[in-house]
Amino acid sequence: MRAPEPTLRLRVDAGALAANWRALDAMSGDASAGAAVKADCYGLGVDTCVPALRDAGCDAFFVAHWSEVAALARHVPTEQIAVLHGPVRSEDVAYARATGAVPIINSLEQARRWSEGGGGTCHLMIDTGINRLGIAPAEIADPAIAALEIDVAMSHLACADEDSARNAAQLARFRECLPKVAHKRASLANGAGIALGPAYHFDLTRPGLALYGGVPRRELSDTVRQVAHLQAAILQTRDIEAGDAVGYNGEFTAPAKMKVATISLGYADGFLRVRGAGATLLHEGRALPILGKVSMDMIVADLANAPELGEGDWLDVPFALPDVARQTSVSQYELLTTLGPRLRR
Repeated sequence: MRAPEPTLRLRVDAGALAANWRALDAMSGDASAGAAVKADCYGLGVDTCVPALRDAGCDAFFVAHWSEVAALARHVPTEQIAVLHGPVRSEDVAYARATGAVPIINSLEQARRWSEGGGGTCHLMIDTGINRLGIAPAEIADPAIAALEIDVAMSHLACADEDSARNAAQLARFRECLPKVAHKRASLANGAGIALGPAYHFDLTRPGLALYGGVPRRELSDTVRQVAHLQAAILQTRDIEAGDAVGYNGEFTAPAKMKVATISLGYADGFLRVRGAGATLLHEGRALPILGKVSMDMIVADLANAPELGEGDWLDVPFALPDVARQTSVSQYELLTTLGPRLRR
């Protein structure tokens, strides 16, 4: 027997996702926009998001782990999939060569491992100042790099979401590196980097958060559309009296008689405790304040503005990422990627 519909809903607006990619691709000027689709498309689902991006015109996809390749390969050719973590182990080399997915080389060790395993097309990450992955500029002249068949020479901006002098410094360092290594295309900008202007675009941009409704820079606020929409159902309503406490540790005490609802949503679904105090749910635009602590699977809300609601009625969970991030100090990236598996299903 098939399980009943969950009491949680995540609706991904594929039209908004496609529109975001087209807008970012247009902002990229002469460059084409790829798409960061790691972490199950930032928590919104490969099977929903990748076809929408593909049909909008995207043909370059970036994941972090080799284990993410197979899910994408159901929808796009493997030669369009690049793996950011690169060939860390010999089995990664074998898998890349067997599937056609493209490794991003991050170290001299990875470069040698790739060539010794048979080589082929790869991308190269050059670390220009973020000090995460990538070869150092001083390593570009190493014979292990010269032996590579590099399609995209890339780097990653550390502060693209800020007005920082580091952006120009990384751009200058990247420009200094490019003539020293044979490559077909160059890539520096993520979504925030696109908004920094044409100097940062090169041949390929790599938006991520902005595709899914995040706004990493103010210049994108009128461009990026909300993609993820959440709803949760009421499990139970009850009347409580003045002096009754709600939830763990009794952090809310009723000042008078109230009607409240227990709702199917909690921190196991990515609705973290920091989102409880002072936040609201919505029903047809009416605000329903959250009362007390967020529990693992439940929250409680005041029904004063919608007393007619009962078990099974659906409430909207505000999820405009820039707004929720400002209200909670939780980053837009974390708001998306911590969505729990019950919502993602």
